[in-house]
Amino acid sequence: MSAHADVQIRDESIKLGQLLKLANLVEDGAEARVVITEGLVTVDGEVDTRRSAQIKVGSVVCLEDECVRVTN
Repeated sequence: MSAHADVQIRDESIKLGQLLKLANLVEDGAEARVVITEGLVTVDGEVDTRRSAQIKVGSVVCLEDECVRVTN
């Protein structure tokens, strides 16, 4: 697993699909939908298959071996 890069958001939370795009882990919403529904994304170590899941500041989101930490 790689070191966590910080991704800054303006609000207290962000939708999982939006976070993946903001962090440049996926190219677009269609790719985000695929990786999320295939169970390739974890939030704080747990697989989350909900594209609209609200990810809060402090959470660590990983797509395979690339991880980001949400900050504000």
